[in-house]
Amino acid sequence: MRMRLTIGVSSILLLLLVAACCPWHARHENCGNCCLTKPQTGAMNPAGVAETRHDVLYTCDCGKQCNCNSVSTSPGNCSCGKPMVWGHVVKVEGNEALLCTCAEGCKCQQDTSDPSKCSCGKPLKRVSLAGTGLFFCNCGGSCTCNTVSDKMGNCRCGMPLKQQ
Repeated sequence: MRMRLTIGVSSILLLLLVAACCPWHARHENCGNCCLTKPQTGAMNPAGVAETRHDVLYTCDCGKQCNCNSVSTSPGNCSCGKPMVWGHVVKVEGNEALLCTCAEGCKCQQDTSDPSKCSCGKPLKRVSLAGTGLFFCNCGGSCTCNTVSDKMGNCRCGMPLKQQ
């Protein structure tokens, strides 16, 4: 009887630990390597509502020789006809977005010790937002709100999104 009670209490404690840990991880930007890693696109937040990301861009991945500058907030093909790749904005400088291009769903940030890389170690991709028709936040000329949209609106910081 005592062993059964111990196993039952241990199971309950483990369940409570995981339940308390999940909301904690969901609020942090850089938990891609945690034990509770889950897909972030359409992931459920602690309240059970699907998470909508406002930092995702799909870009041309044809290489430096390509000048099509295809950028979208939705998946699809670039003007070259090849599939665009997923990335998320880690910073906007002027009218350029700095993108992390690691695994889809990633939420890492710009590396504080090497600003040319993402905290996952991959080089950041610079994408010009000028002339794309997209709206983006650029509060103060260098912004880490990371909000991009294909529609007019306000950033999560409250400022109106800009279009160039």
